[in-house]
Amino acid sequence: MSTTFSEETRARAREIIARYPADRSRSALLPLLHLVQSEEGYVSPAGIAFCAEVLGLNKAQVGAVASFYTMYKRRPTGDWLVSVCTNTMCNVLGGQQVYDTLAEHLGVGHDETTADGTITLEHAECLAACDYGPVMTVNYDFFDNVDPHTAVGVVDELRGGGRPVPSRGARLCTLKEMSVQLAGFADEREGAVADGVPGDPTLRGLRLAQEHGIAVSGFDPNTPIRSKAEADEAAEKAKAEAAEKAPPAAGNGARPAGNAGAGEPAPPAAAVGSTTRDVKAPDDKSPEVRAAETRQPDAKTAVPDAPGTKVPVDGVPPSPRDAREAEAAGAAANPPAGDGKPAGDEAGTQERNLREAEAGAGTRSPNASDRGAQK
Repeated sequence: MSTTFSEETRARAREIIARYPADRSRSALLPLLHLVQSEEGYVSPAGIAFCAEVLGLNKAQVGAVASFYTMYKRRPTGDWLVSVCTNTMCNVLGGQQVYDTLAEHLGVGHDETTADGTITLEHAECLAACDYGPVMTVNYDFFDNVDPHTAVGVVDELRGGGRPVPSRGARLCTLKEMSVQLAGFADEREGAVADGVPGDPTLRGLRLAQEHGIAVSGFDPNTPIRSKAEADEAAEKAKAEAAEKAPPAAGNGARPAGNAGAGEPAPPAAAVGSTTRDVKAPDDKSPEVRAAETRQPDAKTAVPDAPGTKVPVDGVPPSPRDAREAEAAGAAANPPAGDGKPAGDEAGTQERNLREAEAGAGTRSPNASDRGAQK
C-alpha cells in the first residue's frame, strides 16, 4: 500500500509502536493519529489507511477512533486553530460575543477555515478555565479574559505572521508542530517552553494555604523527586539490606522451626525480600480473559484460576415433564393472533360511514361538521 507519508514519519511511527508491549500495539493508535495529522494538517483517508497498515487494523476501526475525538481534524485545517468557549460561564461573561465578532471579522463559521488557509475557527463547549473567562485558545494555548477587541487583535497578529504570547503556557506553535508534540516527541525549538506563567486564579489556592499554614500532613515540599533510575536503585538497596538482616536458613547453625520445645510455638517466619527479577507465571492471562473465563467457563477452564473466585453454576435443570407443562401453560395463556379485524374496525361500520359521507357531500354547507366521521 502506497501512502503520501515520508520516511521520517514512518520511522517515528515505528518508534511510537515500540513504546507498547507487542500484544498491545493497537494502544499506539492515538499518538499515531496525531503523527499523521502533523504531516498533512488533518487526518486524511490516507492517514487512516497508514495507521491501519502499521497496526494491522482495518480502516473502519481506525476511522471510528479518529471520528470520536475532536482533536483529530477530518478535513484540512489552518495553521492556527482558534477555539472560543461559548459554554455557560464564558457565555455569561461575553464568550458568544467574542465568537460572533471573530466569525464576522474572519468571514467563517464554526469549523471553517479562512480563505488564506491560516486560521480555523471553532466554538468549544468548555475549555476548563472558568476562572479566566471568557477564554479562547490558539492550538490549545490559553488567552484569558478576552473581549471582542483583544480577540480580533490576536487573530490579526497571527494572520500577519506573528506569534502572540499566550496568557499561560509555552510559546505558540502551529497545528502541525503541536501534533508532533502530542504524538510524544519533544518540541526542539529554542526556548520553546520559556514563555508563560501561572495565572493569579491558579495560584490563589496555594497562597491561601500559605497564609493559613495549611499543608498535607507529613509532606515536606523540599523533598526532591527522584528519577526512575534513582528509585529503582533505592529499591534494590532495600532488598539487599532486608536479605542481610534475615535469619539464616535451617542447617546453617539456626534451630529449625520444627525443633521448638513442646508447647513452644514456632517463631514466625521473617519476611525476606527477593533480589531476583519477577517472572510471569506460564499461565499468565490478561484481566479481560480471566474475567471472561470466570463468568463463562468452558471446557478449557476446569477450575477457577484465581484464588477466592467462584465460578457461577447453573441451577438444577427442570425435568422434561415440568418443561412440557410450562410450555403448555404458556401456549394456553397466549393464543395465536387471528386474521380478523381489530375491535372497532368492523366492515359494517366502515360501509355505513362511507354511505353517509357520500350522501351528505353535495348538500352540507362548508361549515357543516363531518357527522359520518364523528359516528
